Amino acid sequence: MECKDGTGETYAESVLISDWAELTHECLLNILSRLTFEHRWTGPMFVCKPWFNACKDPSLNSVFDLETRFDSSSESTRWWTPEFERRIDSMLRSVITWSNCNLTQILTRHCSDLSLNFAAQRCPNLQVLSIKSCPRVTDASMAQIAYHCRNLKQLDISYCYEISHESLSLIGRNCPNLKILKRNLMNWLDPSQHVGIVPDEYLNACPQDGDTEAAVIAKFMPQLEHLEIRFSKLSAKGLGSICEGCSQLEHLDLSGCANLTSRDILNATSNLKDLKEVKKPNFYIPRSVFHTERYGHWRLYDERFQTDVFRI
Repeated sequence: MECKDGTGETYAESVLISDWAELTHECLLNILSRLTFEHRWTGPMFVCKPWFNACKDPSLNSVFDLETRFDSSSESTRWWTPEFERRIDSMLRSVITWSNCNLTQILTRHCSDLSLNFAAQRCPNLQVLSIKSCPRVTDASMAQIAYHCRNLKQLDISYCYEISHESLSLIGRNCPNLKILKRNLMNWLDPSQHVGIVPDEYLNACPQDGDTEAAVIAKFMPQLEHLEIRFSKLSAKGLGSICEGCSQLEHLDLSGCANLTSRDILNATSNLKDLKEVKKPNFYIPRSVFHTERYGHWRLYDERFQTDVFRI
């Protein structure tokens, strides 16, 4: 027979609830460690105070990973609002505090200088920093990362248009272990996939100094093994600088780099002995006003791109 207490709960239900609430800290950590970062933040953290305290344990907060969540969702206009940015900053600052200086990976989007400056001061062991699509991350916070996070091995600053070649220079000079750099730009040849989601003024702020960034990468990041610069506006000269300065490159992604021909790429990469993969600008380019203005007569354009890579 089931009897009920004054709250209307059965005795069995009361015991069950009590047992879950009174799990040892070690047992809770064992359970929570099997969940993803996202799952801990959307469920267990709000069960009760002991569970919340367990979620704050440093052993569970060595990695801040929201990238899997972003990557599995369709991009939203909401992501580009100040309110959303403040939420991401708040989450990141919380995890940084709970990590007790043991945070090694930050993978997110839409954070700002506020949380990155905090990370620079509290995360001396940071090895992976991926902050794609962060319109309010600037050279100021990247300088702090360069000075304080010298163990950095992987950096992704794709679609961060307020970060300039000066940050690349500081990172290169202060982070000798950096092996992976991702500096991809949005598709400026066909921005239709971003229109209506990404603010127009941000789309129009696409960096133009591809060769300047290339020169900095070549000079200060000779240890790179993996480089992504999709839709960069660098020229054959800039690519030549990279291939000369970064002789250890194994993976090179040049997708969307419209100023490069297959011949440019072949000439520049011929001396890269360790190169295993190179992604060329393999995309369809419409016969638009943009291109006719740039190259004049279409016969001239076809002559410049005599390659199967460009399917005109």
